Amino acid sequence: MQVSVVGALICTGILGLVVYMRWSMITALIASLAFGATAIGTITSLGGSSPLIFTVFDMLVILAALARRGIWREIGAVFVRIGAAWIVCALMIYVCIGALLFPRLFAGQTSAFVASRTGRGVYEAALAPVSGNISQAGYFVLGGLTFLAVCLLLQRSGTLADIRRGFFLWFSLHVLMGVLDLLGKVLGAGDILAPIRTANYAMLTQVTAGGFWRIAGAFSEASTFGAGSLAGLAFTYAYWRKTGSKFALGLGAALFVLLLLSTSSTAYVGLAIVSVPVVFSIVKSLASGRLRSAEALLIALLPPLLLSAMAAGLFYPHFFDPVLQLFDTTVANKLTSASGQERSYWNYKSLQSFFDTGGLGVGLGSSRASSWPIALLSQLGLFGTAMMAVLLAMLVRGLRGCHGRIDPEVDAIASSVRACALSALVAASLSSGSADPGIVFLIPLAVILVSRILVVEYSRDTRAPYPHGDGRLAEVGDGCQS
Repeated sequence: MQVSVVGALICTGILGLVVYMRWSMITALIASLAFGATAIGTITSLGGSSPLIFTVFDMLVILAALARRGIWREIGAVFVRIGAAWIVCALMIYVCIGALLFPRLFAGQTSAFVASRTGRGVYEAALAPVSGNISQAGYFVLGGLTFLAVCLLLQRSGTLADIRRGFFLWFSLHVLMGVLDLLGKVLGAGDILAPIRTANYAMLTQVTAGGFWRIAGAFSEASTFGAGSLAGLAFTYAYWRKTGSKFALGLGAALFVLLLLSTSSTAYVGLAIVSVPVVFSIVKSLASGRLRSAEALLIALLPPLLLSAMAAGLFYPHFFDPVLQLFDTTVANKLTSASGQERSYWNYKSLQSFFDTGGLGVGLGSSRASSWPIALLSQLGLFGTAMMAVLLAMLVRGLRGCHGRIDPEVDAIASSVRACALSALVAASLSSGSADPGIVFLIPLAVILVSRILVVEYSRDTRAPYPHGDGRLAEVGDGCQS
């Protein structure tokens, strides 16, 4: 493995920050997600696979969980109280077996889309084992182990607060690098974040759309940056709505502006989708006469924005021409573009491969699609998709069904990370090529499930709740089941 010096330096910087602030390793793990194109090195034996820096913190979080005293008793408690732990383990085993077996079992019987080692493109070929089977299965197993580790660490006092800090640090870094990337392009300095893009990806960072620079931030392309901005916007909005935090409001406003400037069709369509429940909630509040202050603020902002837009269009008739051109390029005509047609073909052939394999799938990492649900069916088959659907249902349920009093801060953190994960899945459903939902899905799932079963206690030193002092998963008396 060839170690990346830049990746190692960024890891050191994040570690130094969390140690200085006395935060846990979970904070560092979540914050490292902001560096979506920074690899820790290159593994030449796996076809040039370049694991991102978050994998380093993944391993450190797992080691921190295993280093606890009485670890076997706590692991047993997790599997007794959290049914999803069994599903995650079963899914990890199924993914590993499928990644090794299915490409060989169905070799040559269907098509697959694999990355070219030379041109850095994607081409269609007959199904066969590839290095992605090993690397993608490794990522999936690492994510599953992280889920179990987070379930264990959440029994410790203050861990939930560290998760909240991690998400805020992640999106603060995301905004910072998005601004730096945009400023560098607007001022003619080019891709000033190129030195930190050490992953072996196709870097589409100096591209325009409709006359606008596409913002990539610390990622390899605008679509992944837009997807991250959408997840951050959902997180900050949910947290602000629950707590009224001014910092969350300001960070959310910055993420919203960057999302609009990102020129990402994934971000725009995703924003329209995740706005539906927000609008529905506001309408429901208006109908019941119980409008919240956060909802009232959103409604109050609409008239001045509409009036400003009308005034600009009246006095400057061509003011919105660039915006309309951008909309036509990224949304209206996206499916008719060469890129849109190519991705539609990926999805069509991926669905065909699902049927060609009798519903078993081609194995994780064997091919790629352009939509997470289609990638699930194509790569994990019907059985793997069913297990993932059960986990998704648990995440969607959130803390509903807990009839006792819930600490407001626990409710705010659980609701915001849930909104983040669901928004990330919406973006993945529009453009993701892998069946792996990643730790952006698994960490919020662990937060939701553990929050449902941990007894909430209050401390004068911190607003974050913590479980019983003996570290055991406790039975919740309000009938909330996981």
